[in-house]
Amino acid sequence: MKFEVNREDLLKVLQGCSAVVERRQTLPILSNLYLSVTGSRLTITGTDLEIEIVGVCDVAVSAEGACTIPARKAVEICRALEEGSLLTFMTEGGKATIQSGRSRFSLATISADEFPKIDDNEVASSISIPIDHLKQLITQVGFAMAQQDVRYFLNGMLLESDGEDLRAVATDGHRLALSSRKIITGGSNESGDQASKKAILPRKSVIELGRLLSDEDDAVEIGFGESHFIAKFGDFRVTSKLVEGQFPDYKKVLPAVTENSLIGDRDSMKQAFQRVAILSNEKYRGVKLLLKGGLLNISANNPEQEEAHEEVAVEYSGVEMEIGFNVNYILDVLNVLGDKKVKMSVADANSSALIESEEDPESVFVVMPMRL
Repeated sequence: MKFEVNREDLLKVLQGCSAVVERRQTLPILSNLYLSVTGSRLTITGTDLEIEIVGVCDVAVSAEGACTIPARKAVEICRALEEGSLLTFMTEGGKATIQSGRSRFSLATISADEFPKIDDNEVASSISIPIDHLKQLITQVGFAMAQQDVRYFLNGMLLESDGEDLRAVATDGHRLALSSRKIITGGSNESGDQASKKAILPRKSVIELGRLLSDEDDAVEIGFGESHFIAKFGDFRVTSKLVEGQFPDYKKVLPAVTENSLIGDRDSMKQAFQRVAILSNEKYRGVKLLLKGGLLNISANNPEQEEAHEEVAVEYSGVEMEIGFNVNYILDVLNVLGDKKVKMSVADANSSALIESEEDPESVFVVMPMRL
């Protein structure tokens, strides 16, 4: 196996595929990347047995073949070499050699036959969506995913398509994020009917997918299988196992329409919450909101009897109300909203808040109240 490749081309694919490789592995082979050369194409694969990332790049091939090399070391070597340099890669006697100019590195390899592959059965349906739409879904919804929750189906993001829209939903039981975006082509099942598909994508897969998506590419092709999910875009293909289980009926969580709605400047509200959060309880992070007239009063205190107060001018004509929230949950929503105005609706002091963007009606956020 021998080929030549530009440093930048190789580094892009190495970094993309190695991110899924964990530092500590029970199986040594999982610390390696799988390299395969056929024709004029180099294919690199990284996996942790739950998610598999495959990247390709063009190379000048002298001899075809396959091997595996240590992921972290390969990335560090490639990153340390001079920009614009030409690399020669070859395998011989159980070693892989990377050479560029006067630099030469010899890496230990493991047989390519030992490298595991995710069994990606045929997809039942597929859709195509603009890449910026998928990035928006991941950004606006991903933050609400649970982490290591015993309700394992919350440790991920629900994706569902009705043939016209792709909807993403995530919740950790305390807050919920939902967003929809138009797709380019809808999925059809084997009978040719518009397919409605649901899948829960694991948290790590969502994070890696969001990291890999590039503005250089136009669209993402998404395939839904019985037990796996495939996304193809640019030089990469991401295959992920799905989370088993039934995602909660999120529609029941969405608060009913209420007249107690405030509209305020997003930046002003965000900065006020950030300042008040400084003196909130470090464990519970609670802040108190007082809705009264055209003002939003925000206050917080802590066990040291320190207090913080802020007033923000808003449009509000509902009933006077006092309600508590976890300030981190409110700030998470304000951070992903890119519009100038934000709308917050609360039926009463014991009800969840519905937060929306005036310019993006396809995205809604729900935050449960807390007792202070």
